[in-house]
Amino acid sequence: MNPHAKLICTVSLIMGTSITISSNHWILAWTGLEINTLAIIPLISKSHHPRAIEATIKYFLTQSTASALILFSSMTNAWSTGQWDITQLNHPTSCLMLTMAIAIKLGLVPFHFWFPEVLQGSSLITALLLSTLMKLPPITLLLLTSQSLNTTLLTLLAISSTLIGGWMGLNQTQTRKILAFSSISHLGWMIMII
Repeated sequence: MNPHAKLICTVSLIMGTSITISSNHWILAWTGLEINTLAIIPLISKSHHPRAIEATIKYFLTQSTASALILFSSMTNAWSTGQWDITQLNHPTSCLMLTMAIAIKLGLVPFHFWFPEVLQGSSLITALLLSTLMKLPPITLLLLTSQSLNTTLLTLLAISSTLIGGWMGLNQTQTRKILAFSSISHLGWMIMII
């Protein structure tokens, strides 16, 4: 990959993460998530292997679906309450849609099927980025809205992620899949703490 393109992708990743973490308006947070998604795609597909291209398409489709759900959730909340502030999430349907969107973005069970396949098709450094840096913005949104979300649903997602991530990781022999299921399991613990 061209060093200039790699620099642009890295700066965009840092910028998208910073925008989402520091925003308190839904549109700004969504913009940061989209910048992150578009910045990581060239890094996943940089080896022009069919598995990398498949991983790129899977990542793009799942993240686009989750971003559309986040945008729809924020618009539904703004329509019913008149607030675009992230901490003012009061509409129950918006809370449910946001919980599902964040679960898709993070790769929590039962929305975890894309995550091991994407990590398997990417390089080890990109898999590390997907497992760490790309999880910060959705976790920040989860922290900002945690007082409004359904705690029973979050607890159910957390327990199932911890159990299934641990069990599925025991049967793996490939490093990236072990990393993926370990990430799913540890995300369950993090959601439980939230």
